[in-house]
Amino acid sequence: MNRPIRRVAIALGVLFAAIFVNLNFVQVVKSDEYRNHVGNKRVLLNEYASPRGQIVVQGTAIALSKQTSDELKYLRTYPQGELYAPVTGFYSYVYGRSGIEESEDKVLSGDDPRLFGTQLGSLLTGRNPKGGSIQLTLNKAAQAAAYSAMKGADGKMRRGAVVALDPTTGAILAAVSTPSYDPNELSSHNANTMERAWSKLNDNPAKPMLNRAFNELYAPGSVFKVIVSAAALSDPAAKITPDTRVPAPNGYWPFDPKKTSACPNDPTSSCVKNFDGETCDNGKTATLAFALAKSCNTAFAALAVDKLGGQRIADQAKLFGFGDPYTGDPPDLCHPPALNVPLPVCTSTVGSTGDLTDKGSLSHTSFGQQDVRITPLQAAMISAAVANNGSLMKPYLVAKELSPNLSTLSQTEPTQLSQALDPDLDTDLQEMMEGVVTAPEGTGGAARISDIPGVVVGGKTGTADTGIFVNGKETPPHAWFSGFALQNGAPKIAVAVIIENGGVNGNETTGGLAAAPVAKAVMEAYLKSGGGH
Repeated sequence: MNRPIRRVAIALGVLFAAIFVNLNFVQVVKSDEYRNHVGNKRVLLNEYASPRGQIVVQGTAIALSKQTSDELKYLRTYPQGELYAPVTGFYSYVYGRSGIEESEDKVLSGDDPRLFGTQLGSLLTGRNPKGGSIQLTLNKAAQAAAYSAMKGADGKMRRGAVVALDPTTGAILAAVSTPSYDPNELSSHNANTMERAWSKLNDNPAKPMLNRAFNELYAPGSVFKVIVSAAALSDPAAKITPDTRVPAPNGYWPFDPKKTSACPNDPTSSCVKNFDGETCDNGKTATLAFALAKSCNTAFAALAVDKLGGQRIADQAKLFGFGDPYTGDPPDLCHPPALNVPLPVCTSTVGSTGDLTDKGSLSHTSFGQQDVRITPLQAAMISAAVANNGSLMKPYLVAKELSPNLSTLSQTEPTQLSQALDPDLDTDLQEMMEGVVTAPEGTGGAARISDIPGVVVGGKTGTADTGIFVNGKETPPHAWFSGFALQNGAPKIAVAVIIENGGVNGNETTGGLAAAPVAKAVMEAYLKSGGGH
């Protein structure tokens, strides 16, 4: 072989070797990444060639595929789009997928390895392959009531969220985030329709595609006093019962607890006062039960700083599902998620280690301000655990995964996350929360249910300052309610409601006025629908 030919042969050999290496790199190393890439239209076209499985609530499909006559053979539709959008998510040719459409994609698309036999059978028999179905835990009556109750007096949707749980299993009965959106627009086969909807939704300052139930963190306000109450009842050194009288001055000075004078009109002062300067019982002491019912800030600040300490409160909060306190700057509390239900849920926090050791910060932490942040799901978990004899169950949205022939691929079994409180002590806390709804001084009377025999409601209101100032004035506080319903002594449902900036009257009762009626509507609808039986 002469020299020029040898050079050409070597060059060709190098090129073939490069092609061989590249093919292996693409097909072996990068294959999964390319196959799963949102922009891989070949995969999407293949998926649209077969009907995607249904997402089902109590026998009704809330997401299903319909045959079309266009290039994409099946169109994803959502018959009650806005009602269930925070759970279903969307399935878009351009923008990918979200919600259950994303987390259960392998079953819905038929790509799950457990469906191999079914898909192979369809291929051999010439039948059109189908995806599996997902059966959710949601209750239709509770979901509809929650969504409807979030409408304001003007008929417009208020910003916020509602979450309801079965306390005994952790099954999620309702998950509403408002304002919502119509996933049908994002699942359209018309690119212009999709792009207009996408731009409109992303430009909307109310963030309709944000799942506030699981992915937004709020200061809980006085709802957090349930955690502090649990810490007090379970602290053997403190020896506190619901009837123990605790300090409840008109002004509490965390750096000088013996000082009892009222707080000055100075927002920079470390002094803690009750809302609107109200007096708690006799202005000196109050029972723990009275302090929770009336939501006395000074009583809980004194408890946290002088009796319990920050670490005990953090330990109690962790048993209810909170994450560990952080050090330094606040971390990304949504990545990684605290839970996958299977939708990801952000981590709720009591704040930093510094918040728990500094007396001034701890006094405000005690009533859910400072850096305490929780998701609405976490707020529902608190009441669910109290309703369920102190046992906190792991929340879940998927009851069953089903094959195309409706045989069961998997069924979720309830799992206990923790024993948040001793059952005997939990009975005390249950009764204290019932007092919030039934006692004369209670702030949650609007949640009471009187037309269903055997039903007792407990709860806690909250009005959380936002810390957001516009034109020098703080925006209205968020209105909270977290509670439960027992029927004939058995736990039936736990509910949490937040209405952003819902505390428009600016007093401690606004959580009770704005959010408690929403919780009542959800609990009542669920119980009257036969839920829990």
